[in-house]
Amino acid sequence: MTLPSLSMKNFFYGILLITAIALSSWSLLISNKMKTRMNTVVNTTDAVMENVVATIINSQGKISLKVFSPKVVHYMEDDTTHFATPHVLIYKDSAQPWQINSAFAKATHGTSEILFSENVVLNHAADGKHPNTSIQTDTLTIFPEKQTAETSQAITITQPDVTVHAIGMLANLDDGTVKLFSQTQSEYISHTS
Repeated sequence: MTLPSLSMKNFFYGILLITAIALSSWSLLISNKMKTRMNTVVNTTDAVMENVVATIINSQGKISLKVFSPKVVHYMEDDTTHFATPHVLIYKDSAQPWQINSAFAKATHGTSEILFSENVVLNHAADGKHPNTSIQTDTLTIFPEKQTAETSQAITITQPDVTVHAIGMLANLDDGTVKLFSQTQSEYISHTS
């Protein structure tokens, strides 16, 4: 009679041992997958910066671009840089720089192309040639070296006496001209009584 109870006891120990081995193997497998994922993230991100103020100088030694962002992440594989809530100043011959604000931005290959997205506002304060100008859109691509900005999205341009709505634009940041692509509507705002 003791013999059958001993084999039943061995059977339960065997089941317990097999269960422990299976759980250990499963745990090791999950742990290795997590390590692989973490290594992939570490390998793709090669720089994380906080409270960034970056100044880009052109070949003449003048400031051409200034970037402010609370967080910047650079990815090595595709040489892209992601900016959280960026504030960018693009300098030109005018005393007033163009200012760009948005929720996000992504720069490729250094700063040759910067894509701004979500609540993008492009501003230029009045100078001797142009009135105060504000352009709002959902996405905007800036080419700092070419001094151009473009979008295919809906835009609203606001100046002291006029508001313009259009779909798409190409702006020359150097001379202040804006080419509107389609569905252009303007509204004149009179400030006289």
